[in-house]
Amino acid sequence: MSSNIKVLQVIPKLGFGGAETGCYDIAHYLPENNCKSFIVTSGGELTKFINKEKVKLIRLPVHSKNPILIFFNSIFLIGIILFFDISIVHARSRAPAWSCLFATKLTGRKFVTTFHGTYNFSGKIKKLYNSIMVRSDLIIAGSNFIFSHIKENYSEFLGLKKKFLVIFRGINVDYFDQSTKLDSDEKKILKKWEIDKEKKIILVPGRLTNWKGQLLLIEAINLVKIELGYEAFNVVILGSEQGRDLYKKKLIRLTEQYRLTNQIKFIDHCDDMALAYKVSDIVISPSIEPEAFGRVSVEAQSMEKLIIASNIGGSNETIINEKTGFLFEAGNANDLSKKIIRAITMDEMSLQLMGKEGRKNVIKKFNVEKMCFSTYSEYKRLLN
Repeated sequence: MSSNIKVLQVIPKLGFGGAETGCYDIAHYLPENNCKSFIVTSGGELTKFINKEKVKLIRLPVHSKNPILIFFNSIFLIGIILFFDISIVHARSRAPAWSCLFATKLTGRKFVTTFHGTYNFSGKIKKLYNSIMVRSDLIIAGSNFIFSHIKENYSEFLGLKKKFLVIFRGINVDYFDQSTKLDSDEKKILKKWEIDKEKKIILVPGRLTNWKGQLLLIEAINLVKIELGYEAFNVVILGSEQGRDLYKKKLIRLTEQYRLTNQIKFIDHCDDMALAYKVSDIVISPSIEPEAFGRVSVEAQSMEKLIIASNIGGSNETIINEKTGFLFEAGNANDLSKKIIRAITMDEMSLQLMGKEGRKNVIKKFNVEKMCFSTYSEYKRLLN
């Protein structure tokens, strides 16, 4: 059966987010198991890394929410499904999922969706639009938090015949391995960032948007500075504003207001995230809204770094509190500041021990091989 499986994944754009990297990983895993692998996307930076000998890449404007384009995309998908004799269509976002639903209904193929986020809604129309992610033959949730969110908000769309399960996202633990990074590379990135390694470095990765909690973080850093009375560490806020210029200006103004400009650096982009983690001592994920999974927390643990994250969403599942990192009360700058002080005053041996426990945790539960194998196994079950 496996040699006849042909899987078409459909995703708006192939960037470096969790949904995109998951799509990329599974696309390259399938050919290793004698399956044919296809991706339909509008583009994205990750497309240049796709092995064209293993994965067939097809470009369509599946990023668009325009109803007319969604309709035409479904027509093109029908052609692709029939021409390549696709067995399973796996959608990873709402707009393309609507196109996939029509295409699979008309061609009689199996339809899979991965519910990657909480997809906020304020009315019935938006909820109906979101519900496409639970209208498939197999619904995959990226965490138990998302599983509960779906049951709580979309139960009316979950029929008895629907298969619904959790497959945790996975990361490449070979890439996120601190032993693979050279000292010379560390020196280069620190020089580029203009940071002195004599002080501990706190890394805060994530795009600049309000719900990611950068404002809360700056409030907490100010409280830490007041408590300690000196600049005990450097902070790197690593992420692009992605057009949110006003929000970035607000962050910079708050940094200046608290006189933290010598302590906090804003870095737009880093080509080697594993290296960014490697040069850091502590990693913080200060989100004020639930992370569907919390990739930063998992990547940090894989790199043997102490992680501090808010106690909501996926972080509750990926972090073992007090063993692989610290959870703080979401939205509470005072509690976050206490956790930061606790982390930066820990002795080196305790930091290393927590880091090693973190890597063990990721290898056991959140390895990309485990995610790919679980997804591939469910594909086979679906066809059988």
